[in-house]
Amino acid sequence: MANSTSKTARASVRAGQAGASGALSVLGEFKYLIPLNGGKHVYVRNLTNGKTNRLSTVSDAFVEEIRVLAGAGHATKLRVELQALNTAHPGHGWDATEQRLVDAGVFEAA
Repeated sequence: MANSTSKTARASVRAGQAGASGALSVLGEFKYLIPLNGGKHVYVRNLTNGKTNRLSTVSDAFVEEIRVLAGAGHATKLRVELQALNTAHPGHGWDATEQRLVDAGVFEAA
């Protein structure tokens, strides 16, 4: 059966799992966001459907994907990840991305 994720997405996930810093899974911690293109895009790993989607951080699709995860009880972890990304990459606009999600009411439903 064919895999629906792109070759690039699979490579990014494998690279993240192999790396020491920024690894996707650290002692059972699941990372939802894999930053791309200086914070303009992100791979969003969705536990609710098992898919990894590449989305623009300014798109409505990104907001809705995060809303689904927040509604499934992952809001706190997502906010921690966004703050960690902002700390690690201060010039990439992760603080603005988090604020956009807050303004859209994404974390209120959680």
